[in-house]
Amino acid sequence: MSLKGKTIGVAFTGSFCTYEKAFTELQKLVDEGALVQTIFSDAAGSIDSRFGRAETFIEKAEEITGVKPMLTISQAEPIGPGSLLDILVLFPCTGNTLAKLANGITDTPALMAAKAHLRNNKPLLISVSTNDALGMNMKNIGLLMNAKNIYFIPFGQDNPKKKPNSMIAHTELLIPSIEAALEGRQYQPVIQ
Repeated sequence: MSLKGKTIGVAFTGSFCTYEKAFTELQKLVDEGALVQTIFSDAAGSIDSRFGRAETFIEKAEEITGVKPMLTISQAEPIGPGSLLDILVLFPCTGNTLAKLANGITDTPALMAAKAHLRNNKPLLISVSTNDALGMNMKNIGLLMNAKNIYFIPFGQDNPKKKPNSMIAHTELLIPSIEAALEGRQYQPVIQ
């Protein structure tokens, strides 16, 4: 399947250590001919970290996509009524965002984008990046894995010795995971 002409939302949340890989994959989406709309959670759009400045990430997203990122809940809300996206990717998706999504909390632009998008019965793809995937967030992952129209980029433990509960998505599988989700199926194996 070609992504040419597909409108793909990419919502950044606060797992800043994954941004370098995320921006590499964002460029690949654009290179495939996709129209990409980025959305930044409040944390992603405002927190400077050792991995970079929020303002720099926002500028980089616009430079790659040619489209201004959505930075507020009110900017993300029209995604639903306007049916603006073919697919939305939470990329990366922190444990905090996972927990809120699983419990119906919509208090950031990324979560508003997810809620608004799901009302159209279109796929939402999650790129897990959390230190507590095998801890408190396992129940939220389980809930979301069984939810209609929600799919996951395959993921696995990133450092079992030092961080035994941590799991992270294999971001290099973004494009095949999008293609599968657009066909209504989970890319397998989901745990790698």
